[in-house]
Amino acid sequence: MQKNINSTEFRKMVASGARMLEINRAKVDALNVFPVPDGDTGTNMSLTMQSAIKEMNACSSNRFQEICDAVSKGALRGARGNSGVISSQIFRGICSVLKDTKDAFDTRTFAKALEAGTKVAYSAVSIPKEGTILTVVRMMSESAVKLANKNKDFVDFLTALIEVGDEALAKTPELLPVLKKAGVVDSGGVGLMTIMRGFLAAITGEDIGTDSIPTEAQEGKKDEDLFGDNSDIVNLDLGDIEFAYCTEFFIIHLKQMTTLADIDKLKEKLMGIGDSVICIGDLELVKVHVHTNTPGVALSYALELGELDRLKIENMLEENRALKAKLEAEKKEMGMLAICAGKGLEEIFKDLMCDRVIEGGQAMNPSAQDIADAVQKINASNVFVFPNNSNVILAAEQAKALVTNRIIHVIPTKNVPQGFAAALAFNPDASVPENKTDMTHAIDYVASGMVTHAVRNTTMNGFKLKEGDIIGLDNKRILAKGNNIEDATLALIKALKTDDHEMITLYYGEGVTEEDANALVAKVTEAYPECDVDVHYGGQPVYYYMVSLE
Repeated sequence: MQKNINSTEFRKMVASGARMLEINRAKVDALNVFPVPDGDTGTNMSLTMQSAIKEMNACSSNRFQEICDAVSKGALRGARGNSGVISSQIFRGICSVLKDTKDAFDTRTFAKALEAGTKVAYSAVSIPKEGTILTVVRMMSESAVKLANKNKDFVDFLTALIEVGDEALAKTPELLPVLKKAGVVDSGGVGLMTIMRGFLAAITGEDIGTDSIPTEAQEGKKDEDLFGDNSDIVNLDLGDIEFAYCTEFFIIHLKQMTTLADIDKLKEKLMGIGDSVICIGDLELVKVHVHTNTPGVALSYALELGELDRLKIENMLEENRALKAKLEAEKKEMGMLAICAGKGLEEIFKDLMCDRVIEGGQAMNPSAQDIADAVQKINASNVFVFPNNSNVILAAEQAKALVTNRIIHVIPTKNVPQGFAAALAFNPDASVPENKTDMTHAIDYVASGMVTHAVRNTTMNGFKLKEGDIIGLDNKRILAKGNNIEDATLALIKALKTDDHEMITLYYGEGVTEEDANALVAKVTEAYPECDVDVHYGGQPVYYYMVSLE
């Protein structure tokens, strides 16, 4: 009977949960509501967990405080898509309770942690929707305390908790009609239950290959990287640089009395006066790197072992001041960041004066950290972010917490045509609030849809679909079906068109040639002579065409 979980066992639980999800992520991806080839819930959740594992493995301490902080920080930085963001918040809440553990936690403490995870996850979503991963974690947390009182053994406790979660998962189609119509349970809920099964596997000793989880943190740092430059500090606030001097040197001609243990002791001493410590080598040569406020002390410690060579001390504060002064002089009030997939779409956003474009969209959602990093590279006080996908909006909102020296304004564009409309509405002479209002209103005047193919047999929105059928849809519904790409696109335009529309624009993607697109434009022009019809190369994956009507 195992009544308590120590920090080492907790590490194994998190790693096992991540590994179980990675093994089954394709199955989770397949549980997609719309029968189109963009299922990515399993991938998003797995990448989020991999980021948490990376931070956890990089944590040298075995105290719950440091481990939990690493898991929480890593999950947030790697959060991708709605499912990934919510998963990161669940772990953030769980870790907020477990971090106070001294030696080991019991089932009651874990139950309280799960309650905290549920609370934090719900608070992260502006309008929580039942029938999703939120429902699954909530129903488990509501039963957790009672189950913990009955089950002191973690195997019994987690087994019972998983049973409750599975029951909650089975109810999701009844709570969310779109799931019932698609004949699937919530994919995010499946991902969460997969992680829970990984937790149980770690405790029972079931071998699922947790040691094979690929993370950058497990890879050794290359020698040539040990003395790299400090260009990354350009985006740090001066106050964030705790240790001012980057101190690097070699120890050569080590004294005869020096031992390998002395090298280990030197590393411990350096960790006491700074951070970013590297102290590696043998009795022939030792490489040292440390960020410290007392480089002289670091040198005196090293001189006890041997002679110093290739000494370099750089004032990171002064370098940072110079770089920041230059950036501040060049900073503008407003910038724009767009997210899309497809070289053609990227070029259009650049033509519309977007400062940066990062890759993302269906099946390739960027993480909150990806978005935050891109924002940091835009030298503007305020950055408007166009997610251009409903599954990226929440990650963009979470990116706000990762950026301290920029103000992020998320314009809730759900597709690329809305993003184009928002970018076109930008006025550099207007104020930030005015631009935000104009951009938000601009997306309301765009009707848009996408053409792709069904990936399974199903019945939805009045259409009986077979795998391979060409379909047209907007952000919520399937609107058209055709025997081929051209027919489906024409049917989609007909479903979207109103008397107010004066402009029809087509963006053709992978699987469509320029000749095909021009032929379709001719038919659209003939069908709607009152409209201006235009076509552009988008190069987007998944969708043969994106259609915009204004």
